[in-house]
Amino acid sequence: MSNRAQRRAAERASRPQSSPAAAAPNTSNISEAQLNANRANAQMSSGPTTPAGKAISRFNAVKTGLTGRTILLTAEDAPLYEQHRDRLFDQYAPATNQEKQLVQSILDAEWRILRIAPLEAAIYILGQSELVGLYPNERNPETRNALIQLEIFRTYRKELNNLALQERRLRNMRTADMAELQALQQTRFEKEAKEQEKEAAKKKATAAAATPETPSPENGFVFSADISSDPEPEIAAATIA
Repeated sequence: MSNRAQRRAAERASRPQSSPAAAAPNTSNISEAQLNANRANAQMSSGPTTPAGKAISRFNAVKTGLTGRTILLTAEDAPLYEQHRDRLFDQYAPATNQEKQLVQSILDAEWRILRIAPLEAAIYILGQSELVGLYPNERNPETRNALIQLEIFRTYRKELNNLALQERRLRNMRTADMAELQALQQTRFEKEAKEQEKEAAKKKATAAAATPETPSPENGFVFSADISSDPEPEIAAATIA
């Protein structure tokens, strides 16, 4: 070993060795009062305080009935969506994955259709608040309100037309899905009915094979029921002959 290597080995041996226990943070120095204060602060937490945090916390995760896909809904809409989902799945009783997909599609289309009317109302409410000052010289309240409603439609025509277009598309999608679901279930019902008929015929044939056959006259084993209980006259006639 060279002198340089020997010096390095000696330096390493002279260095103090740090133990894992010394490197780990010592949590035992925290006082009981500090622990109690931490627990009290945790219990006093009231959740999100910023507008963005509060908006996010308003959404609940709801699972669909098909694959467990999770969607986000407001806290107010989540129970309504679940009730609507349960009602449709009970109504159509899908048995296959394809049927479940169609029921889920019908559910989503109907849910979105139900959302259109409130959105239209919200647009008119917004327009009313923004355009309420129009036509101040019109003395007839009904005429003035009608003019304001017209201005709201003209101002938000694009948004209102888009909602109407989406409603037509959703209704057409729902109609097509319902027709496809009905055809699939009708085919399944007919197949199940045929299988039940085959099973019933098979059970009937098995029961018939297990029942013993009764001898018929064609086999030659026919016995007359008109037999006299006294054979002596016949014996006497044979002796005379």
